[in-house]
Amino acid sequence: MTDPPTAAPGLIARLLGRLTGDRGRLPSAMDQLRGSDTAKAAGLAGAMIANNVIALVSTIVFARLLSDNQGGGYGALAALISYFLILSVVGQALQVATAREGALGELGVGHGLVDTVRRWTRGLLALTVLLTIVSVLARAPIADAVGVRHDRWAAALGLPAAGLWLELSVLRGVLQGAGDYKGVGLSLIGEQAARLICGAVLAAAGLGVAGAYLGTPLSFIAMGLYCGHRLMRRVRELDATQPEAADVAGTAPGLWMHVRRAWAPIWGLIVIAVLQNIDIIAAKHRFQTHVDSSYAAVAVAAKVLIWVAMGAGFYLVPEVSRRRAEGADPRPILARALGIVAVCAIPVLLIYAFASHILIKLAFGASKTSASGSLLVLGLAFAVLACTYLAVQYLLALRRTWFLVGVSAIAVAEPIMLLNASHQPTSFAAVVLAVQAAGALLAFAFALAPDRSPRAPDRPGTPGSGERPLGRGSERVPEPA
Repeated sequence: MTDPPTAAPGLIARLLGRLTGDRGRLPSAMDQLRGSDTAKAAGLAGAMIANNVIALVSTIVFARLLSDNQGGGYGALAALISYFLILSVVGQALQVATAREGALGELGVGHGLVDTVRRWTRGLLALTVLLTIVSVLARAPIADAVGVRHDRWAAALGLPAAGLWLELSVLRGVLQGAGDYKGVGLSLIGEQAARLICGAVLAAAGLGVAGAYLGTPLSFIAMGLYCGHRLMRRVRELDATQPEAADVAGTAPGLWMHVRRAWAPIWGLIVIAVLQNIDIIAAKHRFQTHVDSSYAAVAVAAKVLIWVAMGAGFYLVPEVSRRRAEGADPRPILARALGIVAVCAIPVLLIYAFASHILIKLAFGASKTSASGSLLVLGLAFAVLACTYLAVQYLLALRRTWFLVGVSAIAVAEPIMLLNASHQPTSFAAVVLAVQAAGALLAFAFALAPDRSPRAPDRPGTPGSGERPLGRGSERVPEPA
């Protein structure tokens, strides 16, 4: 055992060294806060709040630009966006998988990382071209399924947009894995701002719903270029400061193997996307035109806390992955993320409770207030879903998968229940709340269970078992199931 008098000065010296760092001074409380885990999570959540504020402005602008005599008006645009959000799940899952593997060093470092991204980009561009051809040829049945039969060319944009989203998601995952949370946050804000500007200009120019929707893929192109620039800048900085470490090849597989390994995040986020968006599509089939447009506007306002959770989730996944690989307890990361959602939920739900009619009237106009009474119920439903989202991301970062069976059953039941629900918006919203509560109870039952996932290798070389060496060091982590 170390002699206490000898150990004490060493401990004090190490403590002072950590406090002073390279700058030789004690950091201020603000410096410590900025570098804390909570600040990083809150920063990304803040970026998603800004993203959602701009999205709310977009909703207001598009609701006023698109009168109901232009095809399906704003209700049609909301249905198209919900259709895309379901398609976007694969991209979100790839972002989760990419961030997880990047955090563990498997994608390479510096130029090795850039080589991985370039290989994947070529495959994604080819996929986008194929999706464009398929979507144009199948635009009529797609439009009928989404409920926008008067906006077939707008419906044809969904699959190409999904291809562009995949590329943006991979780039964001790379930045997440590298710890560039600032770059990820700025890209979230920039995406929504570009969508608003491009979509509003095109809709005002006479392209109606199709023009407003076209802003979505254009924003993905713009932010993909930004994230690529951000990545290259980090590589140049690494070249200048650590040239010996700037060209480390990763152990990342080809793109399609990467997608195959991401099956669990894809499945889990499909479930979340259905729980989040299927109500708007069901409302399009269930309500009359003026009511479904109002419900769509109310639902957008009610989902603000989902975007807060998504921002916190961008931080949660790589940090939980790191902690698990190190053998540390990852639950504090989940607790911080849930705390951020809870803090944001209190004022939001109070506004929904006491000013729902005024809020919808001011934001979307008097014609969109017929479903305003459902705002508080929907707000509660999506506050619950925000917590479910974080629990699902936490479970995926821990590489657990059995929970997917139960939450999938709930997601399948939701559209069946909604298509047979009341024609009154508030009663319809109550069904949404009941479904979200059931999903949350199930997800947290799994999330709070002890982590008994195997750490030892199975058969190497087979997907779903074995081990993969990290890009840095000699630690190893098990493959996803």
